[in-house]
Parts: sequence; C-alpha cells; structure tokens
Amino acid sequence: MAISVHLRRRKQSNKGRISLYLEYYKGTVTGPDGKVKALRDYEYLELYLDDKPRTAPEKAHNKKILELAKSIKAKRELEIKNGQYGFDSGVKGKALVLEYFKAEAEKKAKPDDSGNWASTLKHLTGFVEKRYSSRITFREIDKVFCEGFKDYLRDEATTRTGKSLSTSSQAAYYGKFKACLNKAIKDGILTNDPAKGVARPKIVSHKREYLTFDELQAMAKTECRNPTLKRMFLFSCLTGLRFSDCHKLTWGEVEEFGEGWRIVFHQQKTKGLQYHDISQQARELLGEQGGPDERVFFAISKYSAYLSIVLREWALKVGIAKHLTFHSGRHTFAVLQLENGTDIYTLSKLLGHREIEVTAIYADILDKKRREAMTQRIPELSL
Repeated sequence: MAISVHLRRRKQSNKGRISLYLEYYKGTVTGPDGKVKALRDYEYLELYLDDKPRTAPEKAHNKKILELAKSIKAKRELEIKNGQYGFDSGVKGKALVLEYFKAEAEKKAKPDDSGNWASTLKHLTGFVEKRYSSRITFREIDKVFCEGFKDYLRDEATTRTGKSLSTSSQAAYYGKFKACLNKAIKDGILTNDPAKGVARPKIVSHKREYLTFDELQAMAKTECRNPTLKRMFLFSCLTGLRFSDCHKLTWGEVEEFGEGWRIVFHQQKTKGLQYHDISQQARELLGEQGGPDERVFFAISKYSAYLSIVLREWALKVGIAKHLTFHSGRHTFAVLQLENGTDIYTLSKLLGHREIEVTAIYADILDKKRREAMTQRIPELSL
C-alpha cells in the first residue's frame, strides 16, 4: 500500500498556539492477538499557528505558516512518489527528538505529572543544544547519546536555584526520557532501544531526621519562643507539607469538605495540584480564618538560619538532640503514616511524589526500626 501524507495539528494548551506536523499513514498490520494496528510515522515541522488569531497580522501569519506546511506536505508526497521515501529508510527515524518529546510532554500535561516532563524537556534541550543540534533526529540517537544525557543530569544540570540535581530528580528525568524512547519504538520511529544497557541513575538515600510519636507529643506540649513556627512545624508533621507550601498557603486554599477540611494547592516544588484532606487538629493549628488572599502563617516571612536555631532550641527543651530542620516535619509525617499502616502507594500520593522509589526510602527507615526491635529490644536469655 502507498504511503499517504496528512497535515495534522496539535494544540499547545499552555502556549496558545498550534503545532503542525505530518502524519505518514502506511497501512495496517495484524498482530499476533488478531488486532489490526495502523502503521504511522510522524514528522514535526517546527511550525506553529496562533490558536485564536484576532488581528490582521496574526491571521496573515497563520495563512503564511499554513501555506508553508502545505508546501512541505506536497514536497514529501512527491518524494514518496519518486521513491525517495520508503518504509524503512525514509520517514522512520527522521522525527526531531526535541519536537517529539515536546509533543509527548504536552500530552502528559496533567497536574500530577506535567512537572517532571517539563523539567526533563528543559534539561534534554540543554544537553542537546550543548553537545549536538536542536534538529537532532531519532536516527542519530545511540547508546553514547543516552549515556551522555545521564552524565549531563548528574554533572551539569541544575535546579532553578543553581543547585545540582538530587539523585531522585536525575532518576525521574532519565525515566521520562526512557519512556519517550519506548513510545518512539511503539510508534515505529525507532526499530531498537538505544538506551539498552544504560542503567537508570541510582537514587542515593541520605539520613532523614524525624520524630517518633512520643517525641512529637513532647514538643507539642512544650512552649516555643516562636509560636507561629511551632504551629507551622506541627502542621507539617500532621500533613507532610514542605516549608515552601506551608509558607505560601492562603486561606483561599483552605476549604470545608463534607464534615471535615481540606487544602487545595499547587506544590511549590513540583507545581502539581494537590487535594489534601486534613484532620480537625491540623485545621486548628492554622488558627483564625483570614481573607482568601491572606497567608495562613503570615508572621513568618521566610525560612532562615534563625528559624532552624529556634526549632532546635525548642526540641532541646524536651531532650531531643536530633539535627532537626523544618523538613524533618515532612519526614515525621511519612514515618508515622507507615507505622500506622498506610501503604507505600498511598503515602506517595500524600507526599506528592511522582516516583515511588523516592517514597520507598521511608519504608527502608521503617524496616531498620523493625530490625532493631527484633534484635535489640528483647533482653538476652540466661541459658
């Protein structure tokens, strides 16, 4: 069957424009399960239309871009007719890596998953533009490229604040890159996996300071010289929120829900939307209701070394000498949840983790405590 070419459009919802690409339809194939599957390849043109053109220049731009896309389509049809494009050597592999990944990231633009895809695209673009060309195709992707991107995430990529990526972020971003390669294989753009044999970055766990329930109870009963910090930290221990999310929390994000309360907010770190049910006690820690745009913990302007000192002084009052930071509240929440029967998948959702491997670190902590209980808590028998 002859290959047919179709000009397609994909709306980029967050940018107000439409991406144009060519779809090459190459017939169908019947799989071993008896299902008929269409064979398609794609070419991303790096041409964009304004989604809702209003002015004369915008309409003229759309007309010009559409004519250019149609001329490319006509050229491809002629190339196919003249035998320049075949099933194996033509379109396959010519899709641009960055454009294809961008399209996949847009499809994944859901509140709980878009952040990792967007961040991966940013780092992949940085790597490609530094080492290759922004117009690199899948045909040029090999094991060296995959190893290089993995090394780039480890050695060169940074966060918005200029810090090196954590091992969990490296693993998450490389995982999205690998998922894109797998999709390209499924779409027939790649015939084999160029990342085969390239191990995913290993997550290195660091010591996480947390409070036992008895320690948390003792701190709750003890005065802190910064009452707002006390309420905020205890709220983190009961909800798992980071300092950044507690700090920016407004009364407009605190809602009555059924017979209880919940907070609806975008995580500062991941930008993922969270629907977070909270206990009555956690609600009481928020204090008196304010206006929708007012910050709940308005008395704290930013996190500082001073607050860390106050937090540790407060802990020392009850004999806790652990190196606590505000993030210890999040760790405390995670460990207490696991101790009280919450499964790892549910905890992952409560913490807003995109990679369950990150949450599994807390399970490791709990396993160590269980081993200690089995090997050290029961006195030795006199034999």
